Amino acid sequence: MKKIILTSLAFAAITLSASAQILMGKTTEISFFSTAPLEDITAINKTTKPVLNTATGDVLFKISIQGFSFEKALMQEHFNENYMESEKFPHAMFKGKINEKIDYKTNGTTKVTVTGKLTVHGVEKERTIEGTVTVKDGAVTIDCKFNIALKDHNIAVPELMFQKIGEVVAVTIKTTLTEGGK
Repeated sequence: MKKIILTSLAFAAITLSASAQILMGKTTEISFFSTAPLEDITAINKTTKPVLNTATGDVLFKISIQGFSFEKALMQEHFNENYMESEKFPHAMFKGKINEKIDYKTNGTTKVTVTGKLTVHGVEKERTIEGTVTVKDGAVTIDCKFNIALKDHNIAVPELMFQKIGEVVAVTIKTTLTEGGK
């Protein structure tokens, strides 16, 4: 009897893991926008390869801070050296779970919330982020927009620079994930 139960449990575990599909970012664009009285700042990162486990809804974004490109080279230098300290904190990360059930085999769009931990500048914060998940012919697209307050992640901006840098940064993420990121 014990042998039958153990065999059944092992079979169930194998079946569950076989049905899990891991999708990786094929194309990803993460941008941020900061508005201030003297200057608006925009940067784009296209180097991130997020991961989604369709069986569990787990998502992981590991973002290279130095992967952000700016219109002006001096902005990029100040961003990496003075504000984000990218040598000390080379990555931002979001590890979370999609709260809604999604049928990844059927085309359609679903409004979702994703709850998890956002780590920026070495400071981890619990976040729930709203967005949409679109399934089309096996590819999954995730779109979301949210704000990050610099003070929440101990990103110091000198008083003189508050005319150039907003205290809150608007982040936009659009990624399409496929099996193996192909």
